[in-house]
Amino acid sequence: MSKRYLSVAAVLGLTVAGLGATSATAATTTSTASARASYADYAGSPAEAKANKAFFEAVVKAVAEKRAANPGAKSVTVTYDASGAPTFAQQIANSTSIWNAAVSNVKLQEGSSGASFEYREGDDPRGSYASTDGHGGGYIFLDYAQNQQYDSTRVTTHETGHVLGLPDTYDGPCSQLMSGGGPGPSCTNPQPDATERAQVDQLWANGLAKALHKVNKG
Repeated sequence: MSKRYLSVAAVLGLTVAGLGATSATAATTTSTASARASYADYAGSPAEAKANKAFFEAVVKAVAEKRAANPGAKSVTVTYDASGAPTFAQQIANSTSIWNAAVSNVKLQEGSSGASFEYREGDDPRGSYASTDGHGGGYIFLDYAQNQQYDSTRVTTHETGHVLGLPDTYDGPCSQLMSGGGPGPSCTNPQPDATERAQVDQLWANGLAKALHKVNKG
């Protein structure tokens, strides 16, 4: 499980709770400064990075199994189910269009039947994240509060980037999609940069080949 954007509301609540008998004005000022520092300096833990990698590998394995069953397929398609996040239907559609235009070795397609992952929505103090069950399934969770604080299409496209194999780069500039919440809420760029696009294409060229070899060998 991996957090991409730190929930500012959650940070504010924790900071204010720890201030004790300070004035309301001081509490607000201190907590706001703390929140800014928290999401600007936030870096994913090794455990989160491992979970991201597991999610990608699970999706690649699922796609490889489908490809092995249909060796004549000319393209690699990852199917997702968006029915669990109706509030973000447009953002998910935007994310799909962005990634499909950005890379050539893999394509995203909506479809509930045989989906490799799904989108969900709700309230979670951890914010938005991608999660895998370790058995070939996974989901992207989109948090309501966080998607109001940050650009929602950027959040969605960023989380989808993890499904495609990209790690977080929180200390990167706004031009990097995978810098997530690092640049702050003013960053609204939903596009992966050239390096991120090339990385996804390379991952799917190499990763799928290895996964297919394992499936066919097994």
